[in-house]
Amino acid sequence: MAKKRSTQSNPIAKKKQTTAWHTLNERIVACRSCPRLNAYTQRVAQEKRRAFLDWDYWGLPVPNFGDPGAALLIVGLAPAAHGANRTGRMFTGDRSGDWLFRALAKVGFANQPQATDIEDGLRLHNCAITAACHCAPPDNKPSREEISACEQFLAETIDLLQPRVFLALGQLGWQATVRHLAASNLLLADSSGKIRRPKFAHAANVKLQGNRYLLGSYHPSQQNTFTGRLTEEMLDGVFLEAQRLLHE
Repeated sequence: MAKKRSTQSNPIAKKKQTTAWHTLNERIVACRSCPRLNAYTQRVAQEKRRAFLDWDYWGLPVPNFGDPGAALLIVGLAPAAHGANRTGRMFTGDRSGDWLFRALAKVGFANQPQATDIEDGLRLHNCAITAACHCAPPDNKPSREEISACEQFLAETIDLLQPRVFLALGQLGWQATVRHLAASNLLLADSSGKIRRPKFAHAANVKLQGNRYLLGSYHPSQQNTFTGRLTEEMLDGVFLEAQRLLHE
């Protein structure tokens, strides 16, 4: 992985970075590699949920969202059928997003805690969000083949941003991120000299090559937040750690 180039004081480089970001997002939206996911997202968009009958659902692969020059990259699992698959923006329009953006706003990565639709004024600062799978899967369970089909987009997102901190939400987001880190030779050897793939855990903190870090958090899904497995304090703690690492 190449060394990250600063674009903050270089308007030409910043413009190129932003253009590349938008081009990548256009390719993500245009992807039709997974027939099962394509059919499911379109069917959900047609059938809708009763509470959203007046919505024109997005019903397509959901692009990356955030700052094209971000140093923090959040890797989720996949869009929710009636969340991002409806609104067209990562983590927008569902309870998981309510938790995520509230936590981001507390530490300054987001300008507001609310995320309702793509016209709500939400902006991310030094932070971007991607996913292991860009289409909403049935039962929130993409197949291994469907995740593999999206790996090129994750790799391109990482290569474009060159993030200093990765934050994986959930086991599958962690595994997708670690696969890329291993392929890019960014994992460090342990005390025995062997390179082992780190295991997922909430608040996991793994140092990588080049003064980069991988953090882990339970996914802010209702399955975790309703049961108390993930609390606001726990999620806030992970983002405080991400902020601390970026300001080292």
